[in-house]
Amino acid sequence: MAYPMQARFGISLSNRAVLFDWATTDGLIAAARTAEASGYFHGVWVGDNLLSKPRVESIVMLSAIAAHTSTVTLGTICMASFPLRDPILLAIQWASLDVLSGGRTILSVCNGASERDGPQFAHELAVMGVKSNQRVGRVIEGVRILRRLWSEERVTHQGKYFQFSDVECLPKPVQQPVPILIAANPKAGQADEATVDRIMRRVAMYADGWQTDATPVETFRQRFQIIREYAHQGGRDPSQLDSCLHLMVNINNDRERAYNEAETYLASYYGAGSISRDRAELWLAYGPPEAVIEKIQAYIDAGCTTPVLRFVSPDLSGQLQRCIEEVLPAFRVR
Repeated sequence: MAYPMQARFGISLSNRAVLFDWATTDGLIAAARTAEASGYFHGVWVGDNLLSKPRVESIVMLSAIAAHTSTVTLGTICMASFPLRDPILLAIQWASLDVLSGGRTILSVCNGASERDGPQFAHELAVMGVKSNQRVGRVIEGVRILRRLWSEERVTHQGKYFQFSDVECLPKPVQQPVPILIAANPKAGQADEATVDRIMRRVAMYADGWQTDATPVETFRQRFQIIREYAHQGGRDPSQLDSCLHLMVNINNDRERAYNEAETYLASYYGAGSISRDRAELWLAYGPPEAVIEKIQAYIDAGCTTPVLRFVSPDLSGQLQRCIEEVLPAFRVR
């Protein structure tokens, strides 16, 4: 069955895998070029962390990809280090990337991990001089600062976390405005209804869209609807909001082999030892092409505008080629 192309597909490339010798920077750039040449992928995305989960730095990696591509958008999925970064420096770096790429960037930001998520995250926060309970405030204030630095000639800001006077940020980005998404995935059982509501309201107020992962289809539908309703209440056009899902993919005609390879990859990648079946099922679209198509379509039907696919397999090029040949044509209007 051929579905209408209702979404802009992205490929998520693991710039962290380079440190494990599971990938090379040349291989990631080649995958970006293949994705662009296929005509099916609208964007290329990379992950971000600083000390807690080291990788080839996201802006540097995207700059290399920008130099080897011409049409795909370039994004972070997501910039977990955003509350740790200096907003003036980041504004200059990201605007420079936007200029270098000819206006192709999408910045997705998030709170990053808290000290409760593990000792490596507590250490990172301590080294960077940021308290765990400051992350949300620094994200909101940081987003506001970026928007002003990119659009105003000179900016003076006296906030809770950042203070500066008469700053001119050059170059200005090509895009006016640069799209900014906020990534958020409050987990069931860890966040009460009021907390979820507050997070969704934050996305609607400050972002151009929402990014998430490992979210049940119906939960995705409900949360994006809440975001759109709050956007409407705030005088914004809900139809202009993006909804981005980071989905892990393994294509194999043997569904159990697809699952086992993906689970092994994810457990090793995240250093978890093992990942529960329930958790993996939320993260994954796996098995024969038709099973992968069905899961992607379920999220599109739930309102996902940008499915971003991460191939969780040692064979990135093989998985990408199968996706181009056997999965994505189902979403093309013939």
